[in-house]
Amino acid sequence: MTNAPEIVLGITGSIGAYKTGDLVRQLKEAGYAVSCVMTQRATRFLAPLTLQALSERRVHTDLFETDAPQIIHTALADHARLVIVAPATANIIGKFANGLADDLLSCILLATRAKILFAPAMNVHMWQHPTVQRNVTTLKRLGVRFAGPDVGKLACGYEAIGHLAEIDEIVRAAKQLVPVVGGPPSGSGTPPAAARSKPSSTSKPSSRKSKKRR
Repeated sequence: MTNAPEIVLGITGSIGAYKTGDLVRQLKEAGYAVSCVMTQRATRFLAPLTLQALSERRVHTDLFETDAPQIIHTALADHARLVIVAPATANIIGKFANGLADDLLSCILLATRAKILFAPAMNVHMWQHPTVQRNVTTLKRLGVRFAGPDVGKLACGYEAIGHLAEIDEIVRAAKQLVPVVGGPPSGSGTPPAAARSKPSSTSKPSSRKSKKRR
């Protein structure tokens, strides 16, 4: 699809990072172009090469890319229609809520004027901590949209809130924030040219034969 809306997908250091491959795939199938930005901790959970193969684009991990022709954080920030952070840790939530920028992803968040969607994932006690909730409230007041977290099995063993939202839920939120405008989606019901061809010439003769019998 041409003129696909640009999404910057930020991945941070949570076990939920392993699900972002499926998120990239579904976003591309929905008609978006996806550029992935990983924090250094995120690369401990998922190899950048995996997301590069799925997004068909270079994965960015370093604020200071010496071989880049542009200042990478402003280039990505300016071109994005939507920035998604999934999974979003307490660390990135706190940094953004307090205006801190010490890596590529946090710089993009402060530099962009795109819409922003956070999908938190963390331990239940971390999520419920008053400082984290204060930061979440601050971001919501700034217009940041949140998907999840959900109740589910956490890496720490708890069955509680803090689980990364389902990928379908994140994609639906992205579509609401930045709809894809273009040709009919696959499976839209528009028949192919072969299916729209005229009826075969044998239909009318068979009808005339039936009249002669009468």
